[in-house]
Amino acid sequence: MFKKLRADINAAKKFDPAARNKFEIWLTYSGVKALSWHRWANFLYRIKLKTLARLTSQYAKLLTGIEIHPAAKIAGGVFIDHGTGVVIGETAEIEEDVVIYQGVTLGGTGKEKGKRHPTIKKGAMISAGAKVLGGFTVGEYAKIGAGAVVLKEVPPYATVVGVPGLVVRVNGEKPDIDLQQEKTDPVHQEICHLREMVFDLEKRLNELTEKEKEEK
Repeated sequence: MFKKLRADINAAKKFDPAARNKFEIWLTYSGVKALSWHRWANFLYRIKLKTLARLTSQYAKLLTGIEIHPAAKIAGGVFIDHGTGVVIGETAEIEEDVVIYQGVTLGGTGKEKGKRHPTIKKGAMISAGAKVLGGFTVGEYAKIGAGAVVLKEVPPYATVVGVPGLVVRVNGEKPDIDLQQEKTDPVHQEICHLREMVFDLEKRLNELTEKEKEEK
């Protein structure tokens, strides 16, 4: 547990340019505090004291604004920056050197059983407000843009943006077509459908107007 705490503090020092020293990080950083409480809650959960583990996680949530299920698997060396509004689900797995910003949700998409929360591989970055929903994997050193909603697997070294999330870069280059996520946007489809209806109504209105003129 203390080894992971040192790794978390080192990660904060590494990824936050505002960090001045390790003592200040340990004393003031809510992400480090939340992870420390999670290590204890996870221990309680693994020895079958699940109610006490949940109480510990909820107490940590009140202190830090970060909610982590006690069963989530989080390696040492993860950095949660600012952290307010971060939610990490029960079957989520996070490897070392991952950076998570405020408002991020690592959640599920319903009431399915089993692995229903994402696995975040080493070095990935999840930007502010992003929602990663489902039991898939976000690859090594992938970047999820702010506010993105990711519903499918993300390749290593990819950059994902938008709602729904689309892979726009892999290793800094535009991806091959087979690496791109589904491009169907239901909102865009609905707008196109409404536009076609407006065009059809305008056409029918013009026809009726012309017919009235002819009758007069």
